[in-house]
Amino acid sequence: MFPRDPGVAAQFQTTSWSMVIAAAQHPTLAAEAALAKLCRAYWYPVYAFIRRRGYGVDDARDLTQEFFSRVLEHNYLSAADPARGRFRSFLLTAVRHFLINERDRDHAQKRGGGTAPVSLELTTAEGRYLLEPVDNQNPENLYKRQWAVALLDEVMAALRQEYASDGKLDQFEKLKPLLTGNDMSFAEIARQWSSNEGAVRVAVHRARKRYGILLRRMIAETVADPAEVDDEIRFLLSALEASK
Repeated sequence: MFPRDPGVAAQFQTTSWSMVIAAAQHPTLAAEAALAKLCRAYWYPVYAFIRRRGYGVDDARDLTQEFFSRVLEHNYLSAADPARGRFRSFLLTAVRHFLINERDRDHAQKRGGGTAPVSLELTTAEGRYLLEPVDNQNPENLYKRQWAVALLDEVMAALRQEYASDGKLDQFEKLKPLLTGNDMSFAEIARQWSSNEGAVRVAVHRARKRYGILLRRMIAETVADPAEVDDEIRFLLSALEASK
């Protein structure tokens, strides 16, 4: 499906979510940083879930910020179940429980104590939400789809950074459409690049291979067991397919 990354299994004990779960009772700076990183990457699916549940813009922003404030509290992590150690599943279960316990909208301004324990781009949230298809997709399915989108965005950003670090940002911008469904022929691309078809094939093959490796690494950061990576890839594909 995607190329396996030999480093994932060997270094799995240091992946973000498995480290966070292990440190739930004895927090470390590294675990806190890992959790903050996960929250920054995957906050939007939670916002979309809350909005699709019928909450208004201001309430959804307040609730999203407060929810992640709670997640970043050490005692909140006690709800994480190592037997079902997927960060995706933990967040969805946690936000459901959180909303049940947060029925009093009159005190929204008090949520989070006025603090922002992790920087979330909530000012852009509603603009993104308004681009969601107007359909009957339930909150859970919207959450799953946006989780998949968020993860793929993280992968693409990581790949872009690698190309930029190598001084090949222009090459990345040319290759990016070929990683996101562009069906142009190699011959046509070669003409546009003023290159030859063989060189294009090699560049595309390398980019796709690296993309697949980064995808597996990103997924590994959200699960507690390397055996779950392939299952998460299948989930990712099914969530995106269901949104078509």
